[in-house]
Amino acid sequence: METEEHGISDILAPDLKVVFCGINPGKSSAHTGFHFAHPGNRFWKTIWQAGFTRQQLKPEQERALLETRCGITMLVERPTREATELSASELRDGGRLLADKILRYQPEALAVLGKQAYRQAFGINKVAWGRQPQKLGETEIWVLPNPSGLNRASQEELTAAYAALNSALIARAG
Repeated sequence: METEEHGISDILAPDLKVVFCGINPGKSSAHTGFHFAHPGNRFWKTIWQAGFTRQQLKPEQERALLETRCGITMLVERPTREATELSASELRDGGRLLADKILRYQPEALAVLGKQAYRQAFGINKVAWGRQPQKLGETEIWVLPNPSGLNRASQEELTAAYAALNSALIARAG
């Protein structure tokens, strides 16, 4: 599902363990055509440290995620410098489109990267980190800290949050 604005494609397939959902592409991602491309973004390091990949991938290796049964999508396709530039209606519309994608692919888990984005996209007032009480079909929803360099969470906090999801998926499969 490519867009003409930036050429960034969803990385989705049937039978995925998890789909990571970023809020929207930053300017670096829009420029390169790859998810989480800004040098300050900690996504690739975090998913490696949390055990989702055997090595730290580079943004241009993003399609290799499918080999680990992981995918990537985004709530809103419009690139911005900061996610705060997005309107509430863009996030709500993105939430509807995301729900449709997840219901179609039914990964084991959807990891929305950002509490505020999840709240606005799905119209939920109280959101805690981690596994959510809501599901999309059979897909569990998790809310994890955004790996953007603009987020105050430490690398250790990011890795621990993502590792909790990975551990839950491994326990579920075991």
